[in-house]
Amino acid sequence: MTGDFNIRDNDWDPNYSHHSVYTEDLLTLAESLGLDLLPPINPGPTRFVDNPHDTNSVIDLAFINPNNSGFGQHSLHPELRRPSDHVSLIIAVSINKTNIDNSFWFISKDSKEEKNFIKAITDNTLALDTSNIMSKENLEVVAQQLAGIFNKAWYS
Repeated sequence: MTGDFNIRDNDWDPNYSHHSVYTEDLLTLAESLGLDLLPPINPGPTRFVDNPHDTNSVIDLAFINPNNSGFGQHSLHPELRRPSDHVSLIIAVSINKTNIDNSFWFISKDSKEEKNFIKAITDNTLALDTSNIMSKENLEVVAQQLAGIFNKAWYS
């Protein structure tokens, strides 16, 4: 799990002197997914600011499953950031030399099947009741319903 989490915290940014109230939530989420924070081999800012009154920060993070030997170290590459104000995070991924058979299903572009698929998703998504997403549980119900809409449209 990687991305711009927009959480400044001294746990991952030694130049920041505060502990964020959101850090615990992020770390709890990562732990629930079996992930650990993966510090880069070359620590530094991951977001550079244009305003000289602000400071660069570390808000882009990487979390990995510590039991997955396929993911190794990760590094920051500030030289690749332009035009973005964020640094690229590069994660080393081991690829086995064994042959992996895989297949996939697809819908041809501009086909009758594509039109039917899009119509089914559109019609059913428009009918989805999202008026009561006030809790994590209600959001989960709506997310499951949305997943069901896509699943049904795919297998129809």
